[in-house]
Amino acid sequence: MQASITLRVDGEQRSLQLDTRTTLLDALREHLGITAAKKGCDHGQCGACTVLLDGRRVTTCLSLAVAYDGATITTAQGLVRDGALHPLQQAFLDHDALQCGYCTPGQICSAVGMLEEAKAGQPSFVTRGLTAAPGLSDEEIRERMSGNLCRCGAYVNIVAAIRDAIKQSATT
Repeated sequence: MQASITLRVDGEQRSLQLDTRTTLLDALREHLGITAAKKGCDHGQCGACTVLLDGRRVTTCLSLAVAYDGATITTAQGLVRDGALHPLQQAFLDHDALQCGYCTPGQICSAVGMLEEAKAGQPSFVTRGLTAAPGLSDEEIRERMSGNLCRCGAYVNIVAAIRDAIKQSATT
């Protein structure tokens, strides 16, 4: 069965005719040619396919595209503004927070979503007390990013990059 959907991807309105079983990941990669979201495990366990969907982080390999007709999707490639990298993208480069780079787009989208969640006061598993404002200690960053795996093991630098981006945003 086919369905017509419209998505706003990285600022551009895109219309698609898809099989209703098409994942959002396959719609992005195979139908729109947007390869920033990576197909890692295809089971929602690695986070390589993470994008921001209406501002929230989502693993696209588990999401059916037809469920998001009219949604706004931002990939790591869509975080660039007027040729300038997003502060998290720059921090990943500055801290060498990648090795092979395969997981990096998902890591960056997840980090952007994670910072918005923290800013909105959403607690994580390690947040102390339900009424305490979420902190962003290294422990908190690791917990909030735990759905994104790096096979190369660049976690120390990923946490440092996120911490640096947090400091940069606090001073600007």
